Amino acid sequence: MPLRSNPTYRQERLGAELRKMRERAGVTARAAAALLSSSPMYQSHVENGRSGISEDRIRRLARHCACDDSAYVDALVGMALERGKGWWEEYRGIVVPVGLNLAELEHHAVRIQTFQMVHVPGLLQTEDHMRAAFRYASPELTPQDLEAYVTFRLRRQHIIITDSPATPYEAIIHEAALRILVGGRKTAHAQLQRILERSELDHVTLRVLPFAAEDFAGAGHSMDYLHGPAPQLDTVQTETGHGSVFIDAEPLLKQYRKRYDRVAGSALSPAASRDLIVHMLQEL
Repeated sequence: MPLRSNPTYRQERLGAELRKMRERAGVTARAAAALLSSSPMYQSHVENGRSGISEDRIRRLARHCACDDSAYVDALVGMALERGKGWWEEYRGIVVPVGLNLAELEHHAVRIQTFQMVHVPGLLQTEDHMRAAFRYASPELTPQDLEAYVTFRLRRQHIIITDSPATPYEAIIHEAALRILVGGRKTAHAQLQRILERSELDHVTLRVLPFAAEDFAGAGHSMDYLHGPAPQLDTVQTETGHGSVFIDAEPLLKQYRKRYDRVAGSALSPAASRDLIVHMLQEL
């Protein structure tokens, strides 16, 4: 089997999880290779996401490493057995790799939570809002690339928000993001309407963090928290000064879960959030 020249984030993640499994058990890469009747070079390629691995080898390694978390092992096997290209691959070479990786993570997530401080979550944006945001952030985009980015985001929305079975989705949006007039008043009005509509869906929970919240001091805590089939496979996507990053180290995941819960403790209830958005619509 040829080596992957550009493994996806999930392929790299599978390799990293297998490496962590053997390291926690004190098993060297050479010993793991011998156990799996392979070479140290093959083991290195697997752990770097450049080569696949069979279900039998994953389960054999898990038994040898005394990993008895069946849900975790089953999830790793599921990642290894994924075949074919996801819909996001149609956009490779057009959409930046981090966007493709996010779409793949969303596709496999069992639950998604997001907190956004100054942006309406992409999965809740209208087409006009998207176009205005993309034009502002990347004015160099050609009309063709702009439409590709819009179509890509709309497909993400369809799969997560409106497709069936839908993924449980919880969004906490700061009032600041809802009051920014992206694309002008008409676009902003339609955007608030769209958020209200989406908040009525059974699998969507929408809460607003108001300006009036007195115990909030987490302006830098915007994040997407994507829950995997096992807690060890959760991932956080967040923005930094040099771009978007994915976080999967267990101590950091725990930290981000606490941050999200802290933000949630300051947010309005879903009903009160809808009331606030209705008031904002009346003001527009």
